[in-house]
Order: sequence, then C-alpha cells, then structure tokens
Amino acid sequence: MRREPDYFGDHPLALIYIAKRLTEALRLEKVLSDGGVEYAVEPDTYKGGVIFSSQRIGAFFYVLPDAVDSAREVMVRSGFRMNQEQD
Repeated sequence: MRREPDYFGDHPLALIYIAKRLTEALRLEKVLSDGGVEYAVEPDTYKGGVIFSSQRIGAFFYVLPDAVDSAREVMVRSGFRMNQEQD
C-alpha cells in the first residue's frame, strides 16, 4: 500500500526502485499494493544518458529496510529488477 513518507516517521527508508516513466511507476505501484507492500514514492532527479548526460525526474520507491526482501520477491514475480545503481 502506498503511504506518505511521514507515515514511516523517523525510520530510515531503503530505495528499491527508480521508475523513469509514468507507466512504469503506475505499474509498480499496482504490483506493490497488490502484494501488500507498504511503500513511499517521491519524485526526484537522477542522472540519465550516456553520451548526453542530463538531469531527469523519476519516481523513487522506498520501503522500510526490513521490507526490502518481500518487496524484491513481489517485484521479481512481476518482472521488475531492483535498482543496482542506488548511490
């Protein structure tokens, strides 16, 4: 279920995915909600492009650290891969 970031209080959140397209973000929201995963999503910028690098806006998905494994299972079953370049 989608939650507002303040729902998680002062608990640190783990970045699990950066959706680069709206359709991708909407699909992941449905997958996580249907899987019973509590998550927060916020727009933020990321660096994109190989030859012509630029700042782009994406949907950043976060969960509590103890929910990362269950989020990963739900995502993998639906064809998503966890972000590798989270730094």
